Amino acid sequence: MRITGSTVLLTGVTGGIGTALAAELAARGAKLILTGRRAEALEPLMARYGARGIVADLADPGDVERLAREAAGTEILIANAALPSSGELLDYTPDQVDRALAVNLRAPAMLARLLGPAMVEARRGHLAFVGSMSGKTATKHSALYNATKFGLRGFVLGLRQDLYEHGVGVSIVQPGFVRDAGMFAETGAEPPAGLRTVSPRQVVAGVVRAVEQNRAEVNIAPLEMKVLTAIGGQFPGFSERVQRRAGGADRTLRRVVDAQRDSR
Repeated sequence: MRITGSTVLLTGVTGGIGTALAAELAARGAKLILTGRRAEALEPLMARYGARGIVADLADPGDVERLAREAAGTEILIANAALPSSGELLDYTPDQVDRALAVNLRAPAMLARLLGPAMVEARRGHLAFVGSMSGKTATKHSALYNATKFGLRGFVLGLRQDLYEHGVGVSIVQPGFVRDAGMFAETGAEPPAGLRTVSPRQVVAGVVRAVEQNRAEVNIAPLEMKVLTAIGGQFPGFSERVQRRAGGADRTLRRVVDAQRDSR
């Protein structure tokens, strides 16, 4: 699916990765529809990229439905918005749990459900979802985030098979620790010893590759993280023991949790 000339709905545009995606999509000649929760953050991006903007809170089911109606004609969805959702589940209120599930899993699924029929009718379109390597193996202090990203990955790979015969592509892009921009970079934490980071530019390139080449899954991470997550997905008990022995990992996770607490 060519990005140039296509109408692209991008969620989560006011975050670091979202801003980088908007810049690349605009440079490639996409007709952009940008969405975020805050009008004051959205409006400068609309002006910069000559884009339409729709203010919407993806935790609100009504806003998700309105967003889909107002973004009718979308040919490519890039579902990038997500909440960090780090920390122990027992520290969350029921409303915070609902918000994490709504933004990270329900909203992407509902946007696909609401925008998908027009793509099927046209026999063209692409649904791309930004997940995380946390959707491949579990880590401490991430149970809720793991749940949403494991769920998103399963949803995407199943939906891809459902829509294949209708000419609609579906992809998931899964970054590891991203430096310089995005939810991990904003915490100021360093990745655990032995794990390298990736750049926002690499994530953006992965999204473009997923859409234009109709890739099922694009993992944006250094080799060591790809290996560890592959092992962790197959042998979770072994992965748990390795993580417990990893030097500095717990300190990193605690710093991330503390920095992201106000984002729940």
